[in-house]
Amino acid sequence: MHVSVATALKLCRLCPHQATVQNRHLARVAGSRVDDELTPVFQYVGERAKRKDRVFVWGFSFTGALGIPSFVVPDTRRKTPKKMQLTPYRLDMEEKISSAACGYGFTLLSSRTNDLNKVWGMGLNTDSQIGFHRSRRDRTKGYEYILEPSPVPLPLDKPQETRVLHVSCGRAHSLVLTDNEGVFTMGNNSYGQCGRKIVEGEVYSESQLISRLQSFGSKITQIVCGQDHSLFRTEKGEIYACGWGADGQTGLGHYNPTATPTKLKGDIAGVNIVQIDSYGDCCLAVSEDGEIFGWGNSEYLQLAVITESTQLNVPRHLPFKEVGKVKQVVCGGTGSALLNEEGHVFVWGYGILGKGPNLQETKLPEMIPPTLFGSSDFNPDIRVSQIRCGLGHFAAVNNRGELFVWGKNLRGCLGIGTSHDQYFPWRVTVPGEVVDVACGVDHMVALVKSFI
Repeated sequence: MHVSVATALKLCRLCPHQATVQNRHLARVAGSRVDDELTPVFQYVGERAKRKDRVFVWGFSFTGALGIPSFVVPDTRRKTPKKMQLTPYRLDMEEKISSAACGYGFTLLSSRTNDLNKVWGMGLNTDSQIGFHRSRRDRTKGYEYILEPSPVPLPLDKPQETRVLHVSCGRAHSLVLTDNEGVFTMGNNSYGQCGRKIVEGEVYSESQLISRLQSFGSKITQIVCGQDHSLFRTEKGEIYACGWGADGQTGLGHYNPTATPTKLKGDIAGVNIVQIDSYGDCCLAVSEDGEIFGWGNSEYLQLAVITESTQLNVPRHLPFKEVGKVKQVVCGGTGSALLNEEGHVFVWGYGILGKGPNLQETKLPEMIPPTLFGSSDFNPDIRVSQIRCGLGHFAAVNNRGELFVWGKNLRGCLGIGTSHDQYFPWRVTVPGEVVDVACGVDHMVALVKSFI
């Protein structure tokens, strides 16, 4: 077969990800013939080529939350510690990670594997929020900083049958959801956020205690850690809460700590809740009908549409108009966002909300222009498919697996290559299709599928 230079180049452009080109020489003059032995050879990978699952991390690294030991303790290649990673950095893990959560200086990763190791922790561990990790020097002691992903042993009854579905992290406690053995809790329980009795003076450092929660009357399908409280959603759409309640974040009609997960009432009584979220002290929930409910802290206008008080201790319906049917909500320290079924993102509250420096606060949701997430006249089908938030920043992933971030860029947590705050959604350069993302206070984790 003979091909011209122009034809060969055109073929190269047509399949950038499906072929590798071995080209010894091309003709010097356009239009000349190329001998058979010099013809470009195309080796097709095939439709069944397996895409690889990868984990990328960025942000503040000095706590070990990124899982890169050389950032904290320099090796022969690195002479000084690296406190911030401003762009996505690939974490070297062989396991297929299906869930990630970012706490206050620590990270949990989990896999749905049947292997014994199902959960890994890294970062700050002063309250055993990522389990007990025995010291190599003194077997009676535990590490308070974990610099690389380390297995978290769970007290499973059937370790080779039970799968971990999801993980969630708060300020100093963590939750692990399994498919048939309930929820495991670990870390600080000063306010009952781990769902067990509060023990006065309990020492959490180097603790080996991991509790199990099962008695909800219905299977738990979602877990959420707020700052010092926990939320649980059952398959019946009921919400249970425990932990710190000084801002009403437990939604139980009072402002006291609660050690036993208790069912919420208020406006969500009898309503099928399909999604909940919290990261600070405010909580939001979405019903099957696409309605929003909220409770907890409202110092930053999060719940100002229904109350002038700065605290709300029982779930109330938020009568937001012109936002359409809501699909998902996220709730950070001061700002909130919702995603409707049309793929549009609305924001409200206080802080850097994503509509420029002039919008600092609003009690009613305002839509971020879809063009900022990749939609255009040439790509009208692009829409946001999921949203996430940390304490002071937001993230959105569109249906092409592209990641956008905005908000307070604390210690480089946005991953955009600078430490400047970002007032509009900005695309993060990640080598692959982003499947999910987790936001913390000052770091982030992305689960990515390779292009090939």
